[in-house]
Amino acid sequence: MQAIADLRGWSPLVALQIEHNLIERTGERDLIPMAREMGLGVVPYSPPAGGVLTGKYSRADLTAPDAVAGDGTRRDFNLANGGLTGRNLDIADVVKEVAGELGHTPAQVGLAWSLHRPGVTASLIGARTLAQPKDNLGAPEVDFTPAQLARLDEVGAIELGFPHDMLASDRMRAATHGGLKVETRRR
Repeated sequence: MQAIADLRGWSPLVALQIEHNLIERTGERDLIPMAREMGLGVVPYSPPAGGVLTGKYSRADLTAPDAVAGDGTRRDFNLANGGLTGRNLDIADVVKEVAGELGHTPAQVGLAWSLHRPGVTASLIGARTLAQPKDNLGAPEVDFTPAQLARLDEVGAIELGFPHDMLASDRMRAATHGGLKVETRRR
């Protein structure tokens, strides 16, 4: 799209809006690196992952007797779309731990992590209550230690898969680049 806009004299794209949070990180495979390379800002939505990262769900919600009935609650929505899983609750547990260490809410920690990501220029938030956006305003005050950021990055890490894993292997680097490590250009 950038090339078409450039060739036609149109305004270029300026941002990429995708779901990105500690649970949904698949954009890190290709979309976020593409945006950074093309000079696009990344504007992630759903930093609290549908509320899963706020600490309002527990493992009991995974097996609640009425969970299958689907009565239209946020929990039912998260169960139905795969957002409420054991893996995701493990991530939420680490978010709660870090929030406790910092004296902030889990929602603030999730949003602050999002804002710390390379290329992120803003984060879109949604709110069901007036208290939620007020709470979110505390996110810029979150001051992570490097160890806390590393814990958060690690707990929600995804495998980049093909072709990233193959291209990162020593054997492939030796075959294609003579063993040199190719880095992205600096702007």
